[in-house]
Amino acid sequence: MSARGRTGDDQDGAEGPPDGGLTTGDVARRLGVAPTTVRTWDRRYGLGPKTRTGGRHRRWTPADVARLDRMCALTATGLPPAEAARLARGDEPAQALSARAAGPGPAPARRRSKAGNGLRLGDVRQECRGVARAALRLDAAALDDLLLAAIDEHGLVVAWTEVVVPTLQAVGRKWETSGEKYVEVEHFLSWHVSGALRQAAPRTVPDRPGSTVVLACTPGETHTLPLEVLSAALTERGVPVRMFGGALPVDPLLAAVRRTGPAAVVLWAQSRATASRPLAQHVAAMEWGVRGARRSPAVLTLGPGWAGQTVAGLARPPGLAEAVAALAPDAP
Repeated sequence: MSARGRTGDDQDGAEGPPDGGLTTGDVARRLGVAPTTVRTWDRRYGLGPKTRTGGRHRRWTPADVARLDRMCALTATGLPPAEAARLARGDEPAQALSARAAGPGPAPARRRSKAGNGLRLGDVRQECRGVARAALRLDAAALDDLLLAAIDEHGLVVAWTEVVVPTLQAVGRKWETSGEKYVEVEHFLSWHVSGALRQAAPRTVPDRPGSTVVLACTPGETHTLPLEVLSAALTERGVPVRMFGGALPVDPLLAAVRRTGPAAVVLWAQSRATASRPLAQHVAAMEWGVRGARRSPAVLTLGPGWAGQTVAGLARPPGLAEAVAALAPDAP
């Protein structure tokens, strides 16, 4: 785990005291807020831990965390932070807390759900809940910190598969069942995931003849995040990549393949409407090089759009890890 975000007052657990309790960094990751937010709530609103060691190190008990969790839930309903802090500390009766959190109207139950529990995540890594909270609050700084921390700790493939994908799927389900209410959350989360992938990815690998991998969405397909993480994972393993992103028309796609002479071409389709079997077959049949030594690219069809559209002779890895293994078999 990198030391990003550690500061001197509690070091986020770098050299925390041996007794029980969570560090500020641990608490921030659980709640989906930035460590600076936790410290601000402590300093400004008196929501700090009841126990400190050596006067400097914060150690948060379950009761302390529950109070901060309450603060997150109340601010997510639109209450000003000072008022939410007063309620979170228990300075007002429970009836007042319920009324204020619910706001006007006869149906307070709708407003009681906590920010992190607004998405049905199921049995997932703890990091998913933090990412979900930050996304629902549209907290850009916290979301960036959490995504980069997950990538640092677990690596690109695991962070994508076990943290990002479950959260994106939960947002999608929420969107589908709530009309257009959560569209902004999906766009916000996707944008920050894309930014985290770019920040975490190593420098572009120089071309090596016959080893480049072309990544492109099929014509009409605009969902690029899966290709972005595949690009980053391959680059991390020393594979030269040419990324063309979303909705690349047929003719430019074919031109790119001819110009690069790649070892492999990956075609991503999110929906069946954009998965084109004839296009995949055409790309697989392309050849270049001198007579007697002609080469063709391996073609991989990725994404749920290809389900039920198996193309004979073409690989269809079921997930990111399998795709990376197929395209970088010699990488550690």
